[in-house]
Amino acid sequence: MQKTKLNRFISKYNLNGNVNSVKWTSKDNKLSTSFVTSDKSLMGKVNVNNLQMDDGDVGVYTTDQLVKLLGVLGEDVTLNVSRFGDKAVTLKVQNGVVSIDYTLSDLSVIPDPPTLKRLPDFQTQIKVDSSFIDTFIKGKSALAEAETFTIVNGKTGPEVVIGYATTNTNRVNIPVETTSNGLTNNVSFNANLFRDVLSANKECTSATLEISNDGLARINFKVDDYDSEYFIVATQGVD
Repeated sequence: MQKTKLNRFISKYNLNGNVNSVKWTSKDNKLSTSFVTSDKSLMGKVNVNNLQMDDGDVGVYTTDQLVKLLGVLGEDVTLNVSRFGDKAVTLKVQNGVVSIDYTLSDLSVIPDPPTLKRLPDFQTQIKVDSSFIDTFIKGKSALAEAETFTIVNGKTGPEVVIGYATTNTNRVNIPVETTSNGLTNNVSFNANLFRDVLSANKECTSATLEISNDGLARINFKVDDYDSEYFIVATQGVD
């Protein structure tokens, strides 16, 4: 298999270092994981098909260390899991005669993401395409200090505003196209996390950002063999 495929899977949950400890589940050449950030403001799940790895669960406690080890290897790799009894202890990744051994973690020390027992209604659906992704990432780079982005009903329609405040501020205003708009009040989310989500899925050309007036956002990316879904909790209202 291609190392790039595994690295793409990792990047979609690691989110530039925001998620480091996860459980991987492999079954029938499908690798999946569910995750939550340390501050519980974002949770999600990522699946990738056609990735060959031994069936079972493995604990990856230090994703950042695994990524560094994978950097040693060439592109064509094989994955094998060494077990002691029913416990996965080592992930061996091999490229030709070169291999790396990554020590797996006990699953009991991996944080379990909370379960969303009942989803709220999502009254607003915003179209997300390559242009939006590129503009948001560039806008967040231009306003590195901006902690939030806000969904607002502008004079000509809905907008995503990076750096919004009720006072006069530097900001980036991105008009968006919606399939439905039931926004009752401005709602703000973590701009750094959303940038990292978009960056990890920027190859996707079509997705939908769903906004609930109850303070939750959801976005799902489906491209190639990957299916990634994220939930982001709204921040406190901005001044």
